[in-house]
Amino acid sequence: MPRVLTKVRTGFTLTELMIVVAIVGLLAAIAIPSFAHARKRSLNVRFAADLQVAKAAFIEYAFDHGKYPPDTTPSVVPEGMADYLRRVAWTEPNTLGEQWDWDNAQFGFKAGVSIYRPTASSEQMLQLDKTIDDGNLFTGDFRSRSDGYIGIIEE
Repeated sequence: MPRVLTKVRTGFTLTELMIVVAIVGLLAAIAIPSFAHARKRSLNVRFAADLQVAKAAFIEYAFDHGKYPPDTTPSVVPEGMADYLRRVAWTEPNTLGEQWDWDNAQFGFKAGVSIYRPTASSEQMLQLDKTIDDGNLFTGDFRSRSDGYIGIIEE
């Protein structure tokens, strides 16, 4: 009886590869927006925590000195605040990539910590306000101001 040689198939067919690529693409389409949303959310939570630390530093300074430090320009540490702001990288961009700004008697408030000229979208800032405050950038303790947003310490 003659021996019949059978060809052993190795590898994948084009159809099988296309199905696998389609499944991977579908999973990526589902996952990537979720990762982007989670990243924005984590940045907002980190910024909210940094803002609270900065506000607490100015409140502590006012408690120790009986008044708030004088107003400064963005990214400049107010005089006498270096030790109080040791847990905040005041001269560096914050987690949103914006500049910190100390506002004393500015924008109709007695004291506040601001972000100056934000590049974040208004949608992200509204989401940030929902994390920090009341979800309205015109009321509450985190508000819109000219050229930025302010975390109000005292009105």
